[in-house]
Amino acid sequence: MKNVTDSFVSLGHWPSAGSFGFNTDIFATNPINLSVVLGVLIFFGKGVLSDLLDNRKQKILNTIRNSEELLRGAVEQLEKAQARLRKVEMEADQFRVNGYSEIEREKLNLINSTYKILEQLENYKNETILFEQERTINQVRQQVFQQALQGALGILNSCLNNELHLRTISANITMFGVMKELTD
Repeated sequence: MKNVTDSFVSLGHWPSAGSFGFNTDIFATNPINLSVVLGVLIFFGKGVLSDLLDNRKQKILNTIRNSEELLRGAVEQLEKAQARLRKVEMEADQFRVNGYSEIEREKLNLINSTYKILEQLENYKNETILFEQERTINQVRQQVFQQALQGALGILNSCLNNELHLRTISANITMFGVMKELTD
């Protein structure tokens, strides 16, 4: 600012030409014109430029603050998500362990129940075999008895004649008579 006022003061010391007119000497007029334009721009534009820079600075600071808040929020969400992930992983591990132990229990229960069923089937098989053996033995006995009875009847029928038959009947009557006398 001091340079601008110095340039205006120095204009007052220049010898005046005595009249108003156009100076066509570019080298002499350019520094004066430039210093005037620059002085006006600096004087009037300084406030506007500083306001623009302050606004830009505030926008940048607000953007940084917002970004930091968003970063903090994202970090908090990330920490919460990681905590939930750890919790879910622990629960999944627990479910996996419980699932494996449940599978092992079910496997043992299935093996035990299968063993019991096999044992029952073995008992049923043995009982069925014994029953069939007894039934077969009884059938064989009945057939042997029937064949023996038929054989005995055949022998008796072939050996018995009327005379033998009458002697057997009279012997039996005598025996009944003796028994009756003993009981009376």
